[in-house]
Order: sequence, then structure tokens, then C-alpha cells
Amino acid sequence: MQWSRRICVRLLIFYNNKMTHYCYKTKGTCSQMIDIEVNEDGIITDLHFIGGCNGNLKGICALAKGHKAAEVKALLGGITCGSKMTSCPDQLARALTEMGF
Repeated sequence: MQWSRRICVRLLIFYNNKMTHYCYKTKGTCSQMIDIEVNEDGIITDLHFIGGCNGNLKGICALAKGHKAAEVKALLGGITCGSKMTSCPDQLARALTEMGF
């Protein structure tokens, strides 16, 4: 299945007042959606961007998987892309914030 055709259902699953699965609609970036799954220990277990720069986003996903969501959020928050005030990594940090991390 191509990620650009992946259907992301807004399914909200909570564990200890934190979302464990979230489909985040990005704002101000080339990517359109981020599909995130975090386990009960706060570790990112699955991550996919829909749209955007394919190779770069695959790299971000590979680097983020297996790491604590709070740490990834701290590292990526505030990164910009060109003249934009945000970026795909920054949008991931914002999504993790909305998830409660």
C-alpha cells in the first residue's frame, strides 16, 4: 500500500490520559497527515507521514520509532522549513503535544 493512499481514521485511544493512536492533520507543510502510534510506555511504535518529501520523512520516522515521544517532541519542536514558520518535524512535535506528551 502506498502511504499517499493510506486512509487515516480519526481513532482516539487513550491510556493514562494520553492518546496512544492519533491521525494529525498537518498545517503549513507539504505533508497532509501524520499517523502516530505510541505504546503505554510513551515509546513511538509506528509513525507514517502522508504526502511531503518521501525520503526525508522516511528518515524522520526511522529515527523517531523506538524513542520516547516526549524526547522526540523536545528535539523536533520549533524546526522550520525554508521560509515557513513550521516544518514536518515541528508538526510531529505539535501532534505529540496534542496527544499529551
